[in-house]
Amino acid sequence: MYRERVTSAPGPADQPQPAPGAVDPWPDAHPGASTPTVTADPAAGAAGTGPQGWPTSPPGGYPVPEPDRLTRFVLRLYERSPRWAVPLAAVGCVAAGMGYTLLSDPTHAAPDATPTCLLKLTTGLDCPGCGGTRALWYVLHADLPAAARHHFLFVFALPFLAYLFVAWAGNQAFGWRLPELRISSKVIGGFLAAWLAFSVLRNLPWAPFTSLYV
Repeated sequence: MYRERVTSAPGPADQPQPAPGAVDPWPDAHPGASTPTVTADPAAGAAGTGPQGWPTSPPGGYPVPEPDRLTRFVLRLYERSPRWAVPLAAVGCVAAGMGYTLLSDPTHAAPDATPTCLLKLTTGLDCPGCGGTRALWYVLHADLPAAARHHFLFVFALPFLAYLFVAWAGNQAFGWRLPELRISSKVIGGFLAAWLAFSVLRNLPWAPFTSLYV
């Protein structure tokens, strides 16, 4: 009729014993029990990184594809060339473009002269880059108003592009540490949006947008 009074807390012997082969959830409560070790499943592959049915990586990792002859040649040429070779090549490309602009004089060229804009030749509309070569010609002749008349956004972006090029070339060739020009993604997005709007407005057949047509 009277229940037996419990005078002590259940000890390790009173805890439920795990079944043979199972992982003991209370290893501290059964110090005498052996902890089973998890071994790799032979069916999981040679790497043995997971149980059966799990994706495993191949032994030794993934093979690296061998580069072709042209890639190996470019890599060897880059490794053996001095640090000023790449900036010098870039300066040569920029100088060649400026020289071609000065010699060809695009301000007096015919609309269908080679090279020409395919969009303007076929539709009569100005593309987003139309007028850039003429603007560069006027910049090289220190005529900024005429350059802005042909492509205002090109003249606006030219000082930033020139500084970025000088900073990169100076760092690569001579180790210069010029102040870094930080341009956020929002600024780039705003500039592209302004360029798109400029490309549309310059083709509208109403004043004052007709003054932007080149």
